[in-house]
Amino acid sequence: MRIVSLLPSATEIVYALGLGDDLVGVTYECDYPPEATTKPVVIRTALPHGLPLTAREIDAAVRERMDRKEPLYVLEKELIRELDPDVILTQDLCRVCAMPSGQVERALEELGTTDAEVISLDPHTLDEVLETIVVVGRLLGRPERAEELVSSLRARIEAVRRTAARLPSIRVFCLEWSDPPFVAGHWVPGMVEAVGGQNLLNEEGKPSRVVGWHEVAQATPEVIVFMPCGYYLEEAEEEAPRLFEIPEFADTPAAREGNVWAVDATSYFSRPGPRLVDGLEVLAWAVHPEAFPEPPPGRISRVEGPRPR
Repeated sequence: MRIVSLLPSATEIVYALGLGDDLVGVTYECDYPPEATTKPVVIRTALPHGLPLTAREIDAAVRERMDRKEPLYVLEKELIRELDPDVILTQDLCRVCAMPSGQVERALEELGTTDAEVISLDPHTLDEVLETIVVVGRLLGRPERAEELVSSLRARIEAVRRTAARLPSIRVFCLEWSDPPFVAGHWVPGMVEAVGGQNLLNEEGKPSRVVGWHEVAQATPEVIVFMPCGYYLEEAEEEAPRLFEIPEFADTPAAREGNVWAVDATSYFSRPGPRLVDGLEVLAWAVHPEAFPEPPPGRISRVEGPRPR
């Protein structure tokens, strides 16, 4: 079987099912496992690159292209023709995160030479992410491997839930973007609830949305987790201290008490794949460090505000 993956989470699922050798094409963002970076890249960003952009500049560039109804991604159609895949894995969950399946199907129609089956993966909750793994395993001929993987992931989730059930509920705000501020959505609210948190300003299964800093202040979060979509820990750490320059943010209980955290969102929160469960364990420690083991280095760090002079 020849598989092309048009989103990083699908690439991770393919490798987790032991089908890495069958993967013939990936996206420019597919970097896990490291072997994925050796595969031909069939999709690239259409956004400006090469110069560092601020969060607001990135948001403005995305909105401008969407307002013009211009694509955010460029599909290497001729390369896909050469690769001749049997299956193409894509999504319709978020047109900012990856190319929607409709665009993929139209591109294939233009080629007119591929009979690839296009499979769209669209989970909105953590449970749906696990179900997606089972579905992909069945469609790619690895149903037993998928069931075993999901069983092990569910066991880890339940272990966290059991411990969290004995602990006090903590008010948690998950910030997915800083300028403008977005509250995290989809599977993240459910992850917060699973680790014993009271998720603020959004509900499980609903998309991320813009919020006002006054809303954040009024919600009085005890813990704030900064998980900017598409950022690794180092990038989040660099941007996070500037949040304390926002009066409403700096006045939250989380900021005053030193409970603001930056995480590797790309690896553990943004991609709906197996590593979301690693993210769940990271989140559990951020919310209840007294009850859960500290995560391995490189996944989370405390964000300090400016020191008083």
